[in-house]
Amino acid sequence: MAKTVWGRAAGAVIMGVVLSVAAALPTMAQSVRVTVNGTPITDLQVAARVKLFALEGNGTGTRGATEQLINEALQIEEAKRLGVTVSNAQIDEALLQISRNMNVSQDKLVGMLQQGGVSIETLKDRLRAAIAWNAVTEQAIMPQVQISDLALDQQAESQMQAFQNFDYILKEIIFVGAGSSGRSGQANNYRSKFAGCDTAVDLSLAYTDAAVIDVGRRHATQLPEAIAKELAGLNVGGITKPRVVESGVSMLAVCEKTQAEDLTFVKGDLRAAQGNEALEGEVQNYLANLRARAKIVFN
Repeated sequence: MAKTVWGRAAGAVIMGVVLSVAAALPTMAQSVRVTVNGTPITDLQVAARVKLFALEGNGTGTRGATEQLINEALQIEEAKRLGVTVSNAQIDEALLQISRNMNVSQDKLVGMLQQGGVSIETLKDRLRAAIAWNAVTEQAIMPQVQISDLALDQQAESQMQAFQNFDYILKEIIFVGAGSSGRSGQANNYRSKFAGCDTAVDLSLAYTDAAVIDVGRRHATQLPEAIAKELAGLNVGGITKPRVVESGVSMLAVCEKTQAEDLTFVKGDLRAAQGNEALEGEVQNYLANLRARAKIVFN
């Protein structure tokens, strides 16, 4: 879940090209707009962030830029309080990841920043804040996130459909090729003669480039919906209709089938979604509490 929070912070860099703008504008005075627990935020920083917002299509302007910089000051301060340090190596790795995600060299990234009036040091400062806050999230916020198993069970049960309540042991029969009509015809011929998993391999020997693969145990929720629905209508010894896949033409044979209302896989997806949502809420609350206790003075 913590990766999800960092993913959003890094994604903002990638989508907006840069995370921060604090270009040196010699004609502007370094006057302080606001202090956050004694840490100054200057007009220069705010103007630079507004410039970033313009690149990103963010129309919140000076007010939005000021709020963002206040939050970052609080995040850095909280990280220091918790003993979090961010190394230069972490910053360099983050810069490298940005370059890779943008499919450009680091030199090209620096050039893009300069074109937007952004210094590389400003970008590093912004990355430092994001990495530090991610560490705060892992250390102080994630332990507060609790997901009710009972609630997950109830939600998972409401989402389960009849065709998903089966557990299978399957074999896949593949007619290797480009999925041509000839391969499909042979697959249909095989299907018409299929007499169960025990003779699946022997039957395949009568065909060129036909393979039988042990898929093993699969719950219906692990399968594409269309296949799960078709398998639900088959008995043990049944075989699905041929489907064209990347490697040729595929069919699934039912070797075992049991009623098994296993909610594990559905709950896994629900837990991830609810965990992310709950974590996001806790992160927002944590930051709101920091702001409520902070001494923020506007000049």
